Amino acid sequence: MKQESNLANPPVIVVGGGGHAKVLISALLLLRRQVLGYVDVDDSLPALLGIANLGDDDVVLQHATNEVRLVNGVGSGHSTRLHQTVFEKFAEKGYVFETVIHPNAFVASEVDIEVGAQLMAGAVIQTGVKLGENVIVNTSASVDHDCLIDSHAHIAPGVTLSGGVHVGPGSHIGAGASVIQGVTIGARSIVGAGAVVIRDVPEDVTVVGIPAAVLSKAI
Repeated sequence: MKQESNLANPPVIVVGGGGHAKVLISALLLLRRQVLGYVDVDDSLPALLGIANLGDDDVVLQHATNEVRLVNGVGSGHSTRLHQTVFEKFAEKGYVFETVIHPNAFVASEVDIEVGAQLMAGAVIQTGVKLGENVIVNTSASVDHDCLIDSHAHIAPGVTLSGGVHVGPGSHIGAGASVIQGVTIGARSIVGAGAVVIRDVPEDVTVVGIPAAVLSKAI
C-alpha cells in the first residue's frame, strides 16, 4: 500500500465545510488525528462536530507546508471538478493531502493507494486494486480485485465495481450503481445512481438506466 510517509502525524486542516467534510472529520476523530479546524468560502458556517470554522481558504496559507496536512472535504454531488480543483490548487503550493482510511473500511493486501485518497466507512477494497490521488471510495462501496480507479474519481455510496474495472480520471459513479467485470468508464464521465453498466462508457458522457445508456454529454 503506497501512502505519503507521515511519521510525525502533523495536524490537519479540512478544506470545505459541507456534509462530506463532516463525515471526514468524524473519521479523523475516530483515527485520533488532531484537526485544527476547517476552512470554507462561507466563514459563517458553524462548527462541525466541535471542529471550528477557521475562515476562508487563505487561512491555510498561514501554515507552512511542512507544518500541516490537508484533507479535501469538498464532495462530489455529480461532477468531480471542484474536488479536483481544490486538490490541485493546494498541491501546486506544496501542501500534502492526507490519505484518510476509515477504521471500518476493509483494505486487502497488495493494494496501491495514492496520496489524498479517501476510503469511507464500510468500503471494501480487494486485492490488486489501484486508487489514484484524491479518489473517494464512499460509504459501503465495494471495489473488487484488480480495479484501477484513476485520480479525482468518486465512487459514491453503495456502488459495486466487479473485478478489473477501470474508472477514468475525474469520473463519478453514482450511488448504488453496478459495473460488471472488465468495463472501462471514460474520463470525466458520470454514471447515474442505480445504473447497471454492462459495456464500456466513453469519455465525457452521462449514462443512466438498466442497462446503462448514454443520456448526454457530461455536465
